Amino acid sequence: MDSIKDIKDRLKDASVSDLPALIAAYESDARDGVKKLLISERKRIAAYEAELRRMDEMYHYERLYPEVTYIGGIDEVGRGPLAGPVVACCVILPKDCDILYLNDSKQVPEKKREQLYDEIITKAVSYGIGVVSHEVIDEINILQATYEAMRQAIGSMKIKPQHLLVDAVKIPGITIPQRGIIKGDAKSASIAAASIVAKVTRDRMMVELDAKYPGYGFAKNKGYGSAEHMEALRQIGPCEIHRRSFIGSILNGQ
Repeated sequence: MDSIKDIKDRLKDASVSDLPALIAAYESDARDGVKKLLISERKRIAAYEAELRRMDEMYHYERLYPEVTYIGGIDEVGRGPLAGPVVACCVILPKDCDILYLNDSKQVPEKKREQLYDEIITKAVSYGIGVVSHEVIDEINILQATYEAMRQAIGSMKIKPQHLLVDAVKIPGITIPQRGIIKGDAKSASIAAASIVAKVTRDRMMVELDAKYPGYGFAKNKGYGSAEHMEALRQIGPCEIHRRSFIGSILNGQ
C-alpha cells in the first residue's frame, strides 16, 4: 500500500487531466489522510473547470469578429504614478489560445504576472510595447501620452492587428477599427494579456530606476504616490524622472 506521503506527492505532481484517474485509483482507501487529499484534489479540479469557464467568457469580445484574423488587445499601465513613464502594450493572441488566468494585471499576483508574461510573449502571434517618458507626459499631458504609447505599441508590432479591443478608450490617430470596452482588462483576454505585459514591463523598468535614483522606493511603489514616496519627495525633492505636472501640490505641502 502506498504511503500517504507518496500519494500526496503523486497527486501534487499530476496534471489536472490526470487527476480523475488517480482519484478513482485511491477512492477505496479508507485512511482519513487519503480522504482529505482526495477532497483537496476534487476542489483543484473544480477550480480548474471554473477557470476554463471564466476564460471562455473572456473571449466574448474576440468572438464578435469571427471574420477577423488578427485581433489586438491594447492597454496601458502607469497613468497614475508620480514618476516614470507610461507604458502600453498591444497583443494578438492566437485563435486557439490556451493561456489561463488572464485578468486585469492589478488582480493578478506579481509572481503569477511574471509567469504569464513569459507565456504571453511566447504564444502571442504578435505583440508590441510603447513607452512615453515623464518629459513627454509633462509636455502633452498624461491622456495624450497614453494615446501616444498605444500608437507606438501598435507601430512596433511585426504583425499588425486588423481590429483593436481597447481598455476604456478609443485611440485617436489610427485607422484600424477599434472598440473601447469599459473595464476591458477584466472582460477581454486580449486586453488582459496586454495589461499584464505592460505591467511587468513597467515594473521592471521602475526596479532598474530605483537603483539609479535611490531614496524614493521605486522598486516597491513603482512610482505611485505611497506615503513613503511622498515623504521622500518633501524631504529630498524630486529626481530626474518625476513628473513635474503631478507633484506640485505635494511639494507645496498640500
